[in-house]
Amino acid sequence: MKRRLKLSAVLSLLLATSATMLAQAQKDAHIGTWKLNVAKSKFNPGPGYKSETRTYEATADGYKFQGERVNPDGSTPKYGFTVKYDNKNYPVTGKDPGGADTIAVKLVDANDIESTSKKGHEVLYTSKVMVSPDRKMMTITTKGKNPDGEPFDDVQVYDRQE
Repeated sequence: MKRRLKLSAVLSLLLATSATMLAQAQKDAHIGTWKLNVAKSKFNPGPGYKSETRTYEATADGYKFQGERVNPDGSTPKYGFTVKYDNKNYPVTGKDPGGADTIAVKLVDANDIESTSKKGHEVLYTSKVMVSPDRKMMTITTKGKNPDGEPFDDVQVYDRQE
């Protein structure tokens, strides 16, 4: 009897967690895997990345992000973070391309999020992530300063892989 109760409790918890994650994925259009469409993207100043794959995984009240890219010099940095949609700073792990060590994110609506990336207390850049209504394309507009302090204004276009 105890075993059945434990199993029932575990299954109920798994079901509730799965339902929450599914609802989050449906609510947040960016959840999934995306590949950079280099031809449609604009890097100002250039050169841009040779490639990038971005993966967004739903969490209970935010998402986990992993990014892998190939830079113009052939290096392949990886970076990531786990955030909530509360516009509070969360640590960035790995090598963020803009030099940030924290990121704050807010959900604007099901297709749009906004983020602010900082090093210490200094804002380095802001990003707007917009997913198309058909959820097949994602555009990220980023403005700020690169690690050398030079201004940049990028428009990156991604194609959904899942």
